[in-house]
Amino acid sequence: MAELGAEIARDYEGREPVLVASLKTSVFFLADLSRAIPIPHAIDFIALAGYAGRTPRSGVRLLKDLDVTIEGRDVLLVEDVVDTGLTLNYVCRTLALRNPASLAAVTFLDRPYRRLVDDLPVRYVGFTVPDEFFVGYGFDLEERYRYLPDLHLAEGAG
Repeated sequence: MAELGAEIARDYEGREPVLVASLKTSVFFLADLSRAIPIPHAIDFIALAGYAGRTPRSGVRLLKDLDVTIEGRDVLLVEDVVDTGLTLNYVCRTLALRNPASLAAVTFLDRPYRRLVDDLPVRYVGFTVPDEFFVGYGFDLEERYRYLPDLHLAEGAG
């Protein structure tokens, strides 16, 4: 985490980025990341939900919007995991309409081999992981196990 925080601090030196995290999974990563970034920054949250549907392209809807204005500000989207990129693409398109000075993403876990969307602004990556299902550190299985302090493979899930 210290390496990510230092890299972000170097890139945003002299600016005050807004870290925007999706509720609920990204909260644990956001908290640790925020403590690792030694420059002033703001924090805000959005909440998303997928539309009911059988395909990953079924859609995303915004349940909770930002509380701060991001026009002219540097925005760093804090993601728990980037898989297909569909959700991140939706968030980027939505927030880009608000004219931020810059828009980039940091993800705790990355699965670039599952991308369905090209040209995502994923600038910082914690770990590139295999296609396995994790619990703990904010990741859940049917709203359970988020509280575990580290990642575990969810046996038989996926």
